[in-house]
Formats: sequence, C-alpha cells, structure tokens
Amino acid sequence: MRIAITGGTGFIGGHLAQRLAGEEHEVVLLGRTNRANVTVSASRMQFVAVDLSDPVALAEAFSGCDAVAHCAGINREIGEQTYQRVHIEATKNVVEAAKQAGVRRTLLMSFLRARPDCGSPYHESKWAAEEIVRNSGLDYTIIKAGMVYGLGDHMLDHLSHALYTFPMFAMVGLKEKSIRPLAVEDLVVILRAAMIDGRLARKTLAVTGAEELYLSEAVRRVAHVTGKRIRMMRAPIWFHYLLAHFCERTMKVPLVARAQVRILSEGVVESVLPCDSLPYDLTPTRRFTDDQIRKGLPEPGPFGVRDLRWCA
Repeated sequence: MRIAITGGTGFIGGHLAQRLAGEEHEVVLLGRTNRANVTVSASRMQFVAVDLSDPVALAEAFSGCDAVAHCAGINREIGEQTYQRVHIEATKNVVEAAKQAGVRRTLLMSFLRARPDCGSPYHESKWAAEEIVRNSGLDYTIIKAGMVYGLGDHMLDHLSHALYTFPMFAMVGLKEKSIRPLAVEDLVVILRAAMIDGRLARKTLAVTGAEELYLSEAVRRVAHVTGKRIRMMRAPIWFHYLLAHFCERTMKVPLVARAQVRILSEGVVESVLPCDSLPYDLTPTRRFTDDQIRKGLPEPGPFGVRDLRWCA
C-alpha cells in the first residue's frame, strides 16, 4: 500500500513511517523540513516538502495513496504556526486534498482530552480538527492519544535533560494528578491497524498506556535509569504557567509549554467525552518500565545554548 503521513518526520509520524516501510509499504513523508526523527530510505520512503496551507500541493502529494495519516501538530504557537493554522486550517486542507486525490481512508492524531469550550486553545483546536474529519464524509479514524513516549519524544527527551541540568523538579499543582504513559510502539500498532488493515473505520478512540501512575513516580523511574538523584517539590499552577511563558519565548522546543501545564494539571488518564471502545487485541500492553524508558532516552547531557531559539 501507499501511505501519506503529514508530520512524517516528527515523533509519531516518524515511528509510523519506519514501521510501514519495514513492512514494504510505500510511504510519502510530508513536512516542512526533513528532520532527524526518521531516516528516509530511497526505496520505500519519499520526502515531500510541502506547506499544509497549500491544498493543491497536498493533493499532488496524496496522488496514488491509499490512506493519509494526519500526524502534524504543535503544542505551542510561534509566529505563523498557530493552533488555528496548524490544527484547524491545515486539517481542512488535508481533508480537501484527500478528496481531490481520491484517497479512501484518513486518520487524525488528536489529544485525549481535546474538547470544545474549555478555555484552552490547544484542546479546542484539536477538537475542531476532530469535527472537521468526522464531518468530512471520508472513511476516518480519530485517535485521541494520551501522553506518548519513545525515542524522539518530548517527554523522555526533556525530562532526561532536565535531570542533568536542574537539582530539583517542580510538580504541577499542589495536588498531583495521574498519567498513563503510552509507548509509541503500542500506538503505532493501532495506527497500522487503521491504515493498512482497514479496521477502526468511523471511530473516535481514546488511547492511553497500560499503567497508571503519578508524574512524580514517572520522574523517579527516569531518574533511576539515568542514574541521577532528584529532589521534588510542588508548585502552584500559576508558577508553571509563568515558567512555560518564559520557556516558549526562549527555547526552540520548550521545557514546558502552556498547553502542557493545562494537560498535566488535569491528568492524562481518560477522555472527557465518550469514545468508541478499542478492540482487545489492540489494547496497549507496555508498562513504563526501565527497559522501555532506556529505549526512548536521548543522548545524555544537560540543556545548553543549542536549545535556545536564537541559536542555530
């Protein structure tokens, strides 16, 4: 089969691309730049530099594809990369281009707690994208994923670098919420079932990891694997919003973004709105173990000047 992936050189898109190419499927990777989360194989992968604001170019890239996985997204706004443009307008363009190209199947990566009228532009724009896909008339699958981790992610990447940089870790809020870390390997199994096997058609599915734990326990496990000692404290949510505002302005990939503060303050365990049930054989099974953490860790080291927005 021939599959197009928007955000194909990002974290989730890159892992999906590697899995599909490894099974001898043809993969078209769409992105603004060919970043490092996926190695493009000339025999099975084609990279297409395309702006998601251009439906004509998208339709051309989708030509001959059996399915499109729309994995592109952002967790903070920078310049023209706004939630309105990336989550809402780009999804409209992807849907329109898929129709023009005659693509039979489309998949949208959304967020577990996306919903309308909640006061968070991130959550609301993800929900708006879901509604566009649900009302598109296409054969769709919407994946409302929780906190996804693995090699190339933000979670383990930033957490491990923070452990090498700071002597103390501040938890979000005075009352800790739970998370269910989702291994990217488990997520890719579900995406493949929708893209290749044609399962999960016209369904909106909430997907979380196999194990529920507090963020503090997740931090302790990562610290154990990295061999770092860490002290933890609790800080009010307003402190984290200030920290996120500073990080978004100064870091290329923020240590914490305002959307992430909202996410962690709510917990990442279940969807707010009803979803379809995930089949038993696709239910995630990987726990947040030392081996899983070790597989997803980046090269060890602290944050440095290379992480600042004004540095190349």
